[in-house]
Amino acid sequence: MSALDKRMSPAEIVGQLSSGMTLGIGGWGPRRKPMALVREILRSDLTDLTVVAYGGADVGMLCAAGKVKKLVFAFVSLDAIPLEPWFRKAREAGGIEVLELDEGMFQWGLKAAAFRLPFLPTRVGLGTDLAELGGLRHVTSPYDDGEVLIAMPALKLDAALLHANRADQRGNIQLLGPDVYYDEWFARAADKTFVSTEELVPAMEDAYPAEAQASIVERCFISGVVEMPGGAHPSSMPPLYGWDMKALKAYCDMAKDPGDWAAAAPRFVGASESEYLAGFGGMEAVRALSLPIF
Repeated sequence: MSALDKRMSPAEIVGQLSSGMTLGIGGWGPRRKPMALVREILRSDLTDLTVVAYGGADVGMLCAAGKVKKLVFAFVSLDAIPLEPWFRKAREAGGIEVLELDEGMFQWGLKAAAFRLPFLPTRVGLGTDLAELGGLRHVTSPYDDGEVLIAMPALKLDAALLHANRADQRGNIQLLGPDVYYDEWFARAADKTFVSTEELVPAMEDAYPAEAQASIVERCFISGVVEMPGGAHPSSMPPLYGWDMKALKAYCDMAKDPGDWAAAAPRFVGASESEYLAGFGGMEAVRALSLPIF
C-alpha cells in the first residue's frame, strides 16, 4: 500500500488493530454501521477492546462475543427496538466497564480529541448524574462570568471504523443520505481510520466530479479502504438500502434467555462475508430493503 493507494483487504484492516486498543465505531444505532468490518473483528482473536460508539448491533455483538473490556457510549439501541439486547445482557451481568455519556458530551469528547485538546468545556450534562458517575470534573470560566462547566475529556481513539457510500483508492470518501451523524469526528479523533465502502473507484474527481460536497473529511485522515457492498447490513445505508428489521428481530430473539451467542454467531457473523450475506438473500435482497421513514 502506498500513500496514493490505500486499498486493503478486510483481514489487512483488522491486522492493523490490536487487543487492548481503543476503537471508535461510526454510524448511529442501526444506521450506517461498518458491520462487515465488525464481523471481521468477530472472526479474529482481538479482545480487551475499549469501544467508543453511538452503539447498535455493532456494540451488542462485540459484547456478546467477549471482545469488549470497556464501553464508552451515549446509547446502544436498534431504534425501533429501543435497547440492544446483547449489550443489555453484558451490562446486567457486569461483564464490561462502562462510561455512559449524554449524546452531546460524547460529541464534545470526540471533538476535543480531534482538536488535540485534553478536554472541552460544556454545559451538556449539568444537573445530571452523568458527570459524577463518569468521574468527570468541572472547570470554572476564567472570564467575568465565572460559569462552572463540565470539562469533557477527549475521547482519543487508537483507530476508527466507518462505512461510506463511496471511496477512492487514495482515501477520499463520500457519505450520502440525509444525515452523516458524527463520522468525520471519529476520523479526526483517531490515529488511524479504516473505511469499508459500497463502491470503490480509482479517483473520486473522475467518477463523481460534481459531488465533492459529499466528502466529509480530508483523505489524510483515512488509512485504509476496502470495497464491501452491503457492508452496513443489517443497519441501513441511505440512500442504497434500509435497515433489515426482520433480521434485527431474529437477532434479538436469539438473545432471549439463555441467549447463547455461540448459537447466534453462525448466522449473524458467518465464516466469511459472502457466507453472511448469502444467508440473508445476497445483495439483491439487501438492496431491496426499504428505507425507514421518520
